[in-house]
Amino acid sequence: MTDRLTARETVALVTDEATFAELPESIESIRESADSAESAEPAPDGPLGWPGYDAARARAAERTGEQESVVCGTALVEGVRAVLIAFEFGFLGGSLGERTGDRLVAAYTHARAHRLPVVPLIATGGSRMQEGMLALTQLQRVARESVLTREAGLPQIAVLRDPTTGGGWATLGAGADVALALPGAQVGFAGSRVRPADADPAAYTAQAQVAAGAADAVVPPEELRGTLGRWLRLLTRPSATPAAPPHPLGTGPDDLPATGWDAVRRARSSERPHAQDYLDAYFTHRVALDGDRCGGTDPQGMLCGFGEHEGRTVAYAAQTGTATRPAGYRTAARLIRLADRLGIPVLTLVDTPGAANDAEAERQGAGAAIADLFTAVAAARTPVTTLVVGEGGSGGALALAAPGNTWATPDSYFSVIAPELAAAILKRPPEEVEATADQLRVRPQDLVDLGVVRGIVGHHYQEQNQSQSQNQEQEQEQEPDPDRPYGDR
Repeated sequence: MTDRLTARETVALVTDEATFAELPESIESIRESADSAESAEPAPDGPLGWPGYDAARARAAERTGEQESVVCGTALVEGVRAVLIAFEFGFLGGSLGERTGDRLVAAYTHARAHRLPVVPLIATGGSRMQEGMLALTQLQRVARESVLTREAGLPQIAVLRDPTTGGGWATLGAGADVALALPGAQVGFAGSRVRPADADPAAYTAQAQVAAGAADAVVPPEELRGTLGRWLRLLTRPSATPAAPPHPLGTGPDDLPATGWDAVRRARSSERPHAQDYLDAYFTHRVALDGDRCGGTDPQGMLCGFGEHEGRTVAYAAQTGTATRPAGYRTAARLIRLADRLGIPVLTLVDTPGAANDAEAERQGAGAAIADLFTAVAAARTPVTTLVVGEGGSGGALALAAPGNTWATPDSYFSVIAPELAAAILKRPPEEVEATADQLRVRPQDLVDLGVVRGIVGHHYQEQNQSQSQNQEQEQEQEPDPDRPYGDR
């Protein structure tokens, strides 16, 4: 980047005017560290006795006006209070040393004590060589603080400035829940002076990290405050109430498919509404979570993010009607686990002919990715709501469906296998495909009768099914459970 802002200039860029207050804990930790060092009368030039280290720190302090490579404090970002950790690259390349670690620990501790989100504004070259392994082990301290903050249910949103490399990228950056990058920022584990001579420099950029699924978005500086504010507002509003399924957008709710093949034909029609249409209608505004953090994205097959619906936050993972790639399943699992940790309800939209089954999908771990999504949905404590808006193709669709809280539109079907493939496996001629679709009972009303979905949105069928389910639940409550001989009797 041509213009590299200082730590305090970056803070001013993203915060509401005159709201930043430096944390006294971080300042005090530096003083205590210095007092302790004086009383112990250590060897000059740091723990390794690195020649000229004291002088280098003094010059850095005089040049930047800072006493360390990070400035920590609280401020309002678009009205949301957060803990900010701003790196000062002018102070020894924004490198991490012991005193940097002290400040970071103090900042995270303050965030948990006051239930505040954490926003690292990163610009660092890595760990401080002049302190050797004592500097490198600060990464373990940072990782521990990040884990404790996750367990506390507090979001961490990183801003990747220029450069974000080394341990700072591998902990505060890539380890954050959401990573936003400034255009042109150098982002990568290897800094510019330690890469192979023939390395492609384009691979170490913010844009490349977004394309590889390691960061979520590139945000221009003039849009950073607004974007960061939207993320903070959305991720700091937990709710225990399940998301309501969206209203149907396509065929009239009373126009249900007459046959199984009719249901398949309607679900495959390019004219019926798709995920983008439902998301646009459901959310007032939304932000996208992009990438599986394993080197992949599936922008054509899976849309994930957080949005506002009727004044509260709902997370979403939506298939788009194409075969879902392994990266899409992993991104959805990432989304659901983040929403679960933050206590935010989830809406999933099912629409896929099935999981991608080409050789490349197998090499990318399709089975493991689908299994991981099944696990994420099954383990979620936050409520998950599913609407089948198009094709429900086998396990590749079921992985995204909420057990016990899945709904269907009149333009959808759900099947253990595509009718064409079922006919082929049964060695039936092509003219029997339509009859096979009927036998599979794939229509939305069939799914209600089978108990696979709760109802058809916008249709009286859901009311009948709900009353039947409620009656069945009441009958089950009155009857003793033979599998629980000592309970509920």
